Amino acid sequence: MVIKKSKCRIAGLATRGLALRQVSCYNKTVDFTLGDKTLKTRESMENYLETILVLGLKNDRVRSIDIANELEYSKPSVSIAMKNLREKSLIVIDDEGFIRLTEEGRQIADSIYERHVAISDWLVSLGVDRKTAIQDACKMEHVISEKSFWAIKNLIESRKCPPAG
Repeated sequence: MVIKKSKCRIAGLATRGLALRQVSCYNKTVDFTLGDKTLKTRESMENYLETILVLGLKNDRVRSIDIANELEYSKPSVSIAMKNLREKSLIVIDDEGFIRLTEEGRQIADSIYERHVAISDWLVSLGVDRKTAIQDACKMEHVISEKSFWAIKNLIESRKCPPAG
């Protein structure tokens, strides 16, 4: 079985003080459940959506060149990815070249980002250094099942608020 590798990098996450560096992730198909429908996504697609989300949190406007610079990808590679995301109705590109997530694209990006933050925080709480936790979360966020993720998230939340009594 040949598994194609891709970069998984969301650098300079301003929120929660996270700063990621280049991490290798597997570019394989992932089933992503959105409401009552299941989408076939690729880790690379999820990384692009998450990057658009994070860049949009830092700046109101996101262009392909911003994504290329952030991920250290070539402009042609990003252009092809944006075309694919647009064809899947996950992004909209206006006449000035600014990229905006559609509602469906935003839901996927929010979910991946939520997984990333929760998993990296959980790993840090277990004693893993932040850099390793962020790198591992980048890999795990794409393959963990919804059920397992929510179990971890509920465990994290239960530890934040001690039981009354």
